[in-house]
Amino acid sequence: MKKVELIFVPTPGAGHLVSTGEFAKRLLHFDHRISVTILSMNWFPGLPDPYTESLATCRPDRIRLIHLPQVDPPSLDLFKLSPEAFIYEFIQNYFVPVRNAVRDIMSTRSTSVPDSGSVRVAGLVLDFFCSPMVDIATDLGIPSYVYLTSNAAFFGLSLYLPTRHRQNSSVFEYPKPESGNMDLEHLIPGFVNPVPSRVLPSFVFNENGGYTALVKIAEKFRLADGIIVNTFEELETHAVNCFYNGQSQNQNPPIYPVGPVIHLQSLPHPELDQVQRDRIMKWLDNQPESSVVYLCFGSMGSHGPRQAKEIALGLEKSGHRFLWSFHMPPPQNDATGTVHYNHPEELLPQGFMERIKEKGMICGWAPQVEVLRHKAVGGTTTECISDEGDGIGGGDGVGFQGGTSEVVMAEEIEEGVRTVMDEGCEVRKKVKEMAGMARKAVKDGGSSFNSIGRFIGDIIGNT
Repeated sequence: MKKVELIFVPTPGAGHLVSTGEFAKRLLHFDHRISVTILSMNWFPGLPDPYTESLATCRPDRIRLIHLPQVDPPSLDLFKLSPEAFIYEFIQNYFVPVRNAVRDIMSTRSTSVPDSGSVRVAGLVLDFFCSPMVDIATDLGIPSYVYLTSNAAFFGLSLYLPTRHRQNSSVFEYPKPESGNMDLEHLIPGFVNPVPSRVLPSFVFNENGGYTALVKIAEKFRLADGIIVNTFEELETHAVNCFYNGQSQNQNPPIYPVGPVIHLQSLPHPELDQVQRDRIMKWLDNQPESSVVYLCFGSMGSHGPRQAKEIALGLEKSGHRFLWSFHMPPPQNDATGTVHYNHPEELLPQGFMERIKEKGMICGWAPQVEVLRHKAVGGTTTECISDEGDGIGGGDGVGFQGGTSEVVMAEEIEEGVRTVMDEGCEVRKKVKEMAGMARKAVKDGGSSFNSIGRFIGDIIGNT
C-alpha cells in the first residue's frame, strides 16, 4: 500500500495558519494513506501561535509539527508601509530553514527500508505568500502546490498581475477624476465583467513594496503543480470553469476547489479570547431574533478616520442593531505628521458610542462562526472583490464594493444594511441558497469532496 507524506508550509497568523491546518486535517480524514508534516514559522522570538500550540498538543494522528529556527524579522517600519512587503521579506528570510527541513525529511524517508509500510514525500503544500518556495521543491525534485486561503477570483487577479506588470512595470494608479482614469477597467481572468480600478485592493497601488511583492508571489503560481483554493464550484462557477478549462491568460496549473475550509471547533486564541467571546455572546443572547447585522472586514481589515466615520453614520441611520468587529488602523499620516490611534472612539463620530449603546456593540476579535450561527444575527456585511459582486458570509450578507481609493459614504452603507436586513431581498435569498450549497459541497459526493479526491489521486499518482 502506497503511503505519502505532504509537507505544509503555512504563513503565520490565524487567517492563513488555521485554514491550512484545517485543510490538512481534512486530507487525513479523507484518506488514511496520507500523513502531514507542518513546518511552523514564528513572527517574533518568544511569540508562539496559540493555534499551532493547540495543534501540537491535540493534533490528530499522522500530523507532525516541526518548529523552524527563528529568523530575524524585517523592520516594523516596512510593515507600516506595506504589510504585504513585510510578509514577503519575512518568508524570504525563511528560505534556508525550510530548504534544510525539507531536505532532512526527504533524507530520512529515502533511507527507510522500502516495504509496504514505507512513506514517500509527495510534495510541498505552500501558503499563498510562500509560493516563491516552489523553487525549493523544484531543486529537490518533488511537486509543489499552492494553498490559496482566498477565493478563485483572487487567484485570477494574481494571474493578471505579472501579465499586466510585463506590459506596464509601474504600480497601478489611483483613480483620480483630474487624471481621467476613473473608468479604467481591467480584463482579469475569472471575472465575468471588466474590473474598475476603484474596486481593486490597496496593495496594487502600493509603491513601498506591496505591489512588487505580490507580483513576485504571483509569478511563481504557474510553476506550481497545482493550486488548492478555499472556494467551491457553486459559489464561483464562472471563475472555476475558466481555470478548469485553461481560458485564463496562458495556461494555469490545475486548480482544486476544496472549500469552504473553516475552523469550527474552538477559539483560535483561547486564553486571550474567552472573556471577549463570553461578552459578545451574552450581548447577542439579549437581542431579538434576526435583528443584528454583523460587520467584519477580515482579521487585518481596518479603516482610517474618514471611512470609520461613514460606516458609523450609516449604521446609525439604518436604525438596525449591529455587532462591529473593529480593528484599529496602523499609524496614519496627515498634515500634522503621523497619528497613532489607540481606541475606536478616536475614529468615530463624537457621541456615537453613547448614542448606540442600546443597539450596537463594537468589539475587536469575535468568534465568527458562533456569531454567524447565532439566532440574533440576521445579516452580515463585508468588503469584497468577487466575480459577481456579492459578499458571502456565514449567514445573509452583502458586500460593500467601494474599493480602496474611495470612501464608501454613509448613505451607501445605510442602504446596504437595510437591504441585507430586508427579509425579502434577493441577496438574502441568494446567500441562504449558497449556504446550503456550501454544506453540500464538502459532503460525500459534493463538488469540493470530489475535488479533494482528485487532488489525492494526483499526488499519489505522482509518487
